[in-house]
Amino acid sequence: MMLSVREPARPRDEYLRLRRAFEPDRIRLVIVGESPPVSGLYFYDPEGLVSEPLFSALMKRIGFIPSTKAEGLAELRRRGWLLVDATYQSVNPLSAKERDAVIEADYPLLRDDLRNLLGEHSDTPLVVIKANVCRLVEPRLVRDGFTVLNRGRVVFFPSHGQQGRFHQQFEALVGPAPPVDGPAPSR
Repeated sequence: MMLSVREPARPRDEYLRLRRAFEPDRIRLVIVGESPPVSGLYFYDPEGLVSEPLFSALMKRIGFIPSTKAEGLAELRRRGWLLVDATYQSVNPLSAKERDAVIEADYPLLRDDLRNLLGEHSDTPLVVIKANVCRLVEPRLVRDGFTVLNRGRVVFFPSHGQQGRFHQQFEALVGPAPPVDGPAPSR
């Protein structure tokens, strides 16, 4: 089967370079998303807009109103929150079947990325967002020894009218945003 995967807006290494600038010294929560969008926007691009859906939703979750995206990313780093993507190929223009195939094929890269970030036997909690990503990667992450808070529960992506549900679902897993120096989520 030949997938019609588009080239990412940026190479994987560029996405990871941007993310590294905002990786916390002590990771307290990892959020696993789908992929950078084909539009070229990227969560960890400090030149991006504070209104980008996932970024805006996470700022609301932590109760922080940044003036710039860089300021918000620095606050997430300070709190120990980190977003990683299931794949760094832009899958949003693909059919559901093609998206799933790319995410499944790239799972070893996700697993290895998380092990490098968290260590081999970390109990750092993970929250998986977006229905297809929850379905595809949560069982594998659990099998590979990661602490996934979803436990079969889906967290929708916070756009297209799903913002309210995202906040309800996310809070059901993580609880209210902890203080900066408070305990890590452990539900």
